[in-house]
Amino acid sequence: MNAIFTTPPRPFDVTALFPQLAPLARTATRLHPRPGSPTMRDSSVGGPLLWPADEPWPYCDEPHDSRAAPVVHSPDDIRLLRHDRAAAAERLCLDPEAPQWTPEELAAWERINVGRPWFDGPIPLLPVAQLYARDVPFPRPPDADLLQVLWCPFDHAEHAHPKTALFWRSSATVTDVLDTPPEPPIVQQDCYLPEPCLFSPEQVTEFPYPGELAKELRDQLDDMSRWETIDPALYSSYADDPGELYQNNLSTAPGWKTGGWSSWPRTDPKPRPCPECGTEQVPLLTIASWEWDGGSGTWIAEEERTNPAPPPLGAQDGNFTLIDIIGGYDLQLHVCPVSPDHPHIELMP
Repeated sequence: MNAIFTTPPRPFDVTALFPQLAPLARTATRLHPRPGSPTMRDSSVGGPLLWPADEPWPYCDEPHDSRAAPVVHSPDDIRLLRHDRAAAAERLCLDPEAPQWTPEELAAWERINVGRPWFDGPIPLLPVAQLYARDVPFPRPPDADLLQVLWCPFDHAEHAHPKTALFWRSSATVTDVLDTPPEPPIVQQDCYLPEPCLFSPEQVTEFPYPGELAKELRDQLDDMSRWETIDPALYSSYADDPGELYQNNLSTAPGWKTGGWSSWPRTDPKPRPCPECGTEQVPLLTIASWEWDGGSGTWIAEEERTNPAPPPLGAQDGNFTLIDIIGGYDLQLHVCPVSPDHPHIELMP
């Protein structure tokens, strides 16, 4: 695991004002991904997977639109560009008079900027996340202690985001591991290639997003008079109104997480019936484009407030994985609580 990260206490106990929320509390696990060098035995983003050598690697056989991106790159091209950009940033930090780019970096940039030829064949899936139950709690089949999430790094006709695949397994049964899995020859966007990160799991309490609450309770949350017993200094700096305060700071945590409640920042809540048995599916994993934004600063970890380190390359609003789904969306994966190996649901609310 990575360093410890601790979410600050909420501005105040919302259940003291609204006792109806208390029975609706759920535990979510914030994952706090941070750049590292994961191994196949680690829970990680974009790291190597504990994949059986005798199990075929999954491919996407669906068509991919060559018009979706004018220029495409290989995963190695993207890694080299990231490396060179990080080296340039560090060089300029140490010596502001240093050249922005070395001749070697410029040559690499010019070569890579041309792009790669389009590829029409099946696309090997990319590792997105690996979760061991010893590190992170998540809904799972009884005989599984490992979840592996992969995706096709292209948008699909029915999606405006990569299409995911879930694999459940017992880690103890994997004795012969695939050393060098195949990689896609090209990816649609560089932000569909996760930067390798380790997790720092932390459990927090969540309450339903406003749209999931009964109308009577929503109306009470929007009623300023209900908040009069709270010192305005405790909340006035966090939001312009009570509804915003609850939504951004007291209900659901932003960023990568397992469990908890679904978030609906742009749409009304949607039904989530299991495609196989009809049971309402529950949150499994949120693949986030950021860990905080301008409206959710109270969720920034204490350690990053008191001892802020220079963020890694491209890390804006806590975007340490370098994943970006349509300019800041989250991809929320839901699974059936009756049988997690039923088909899962992808939501991008």
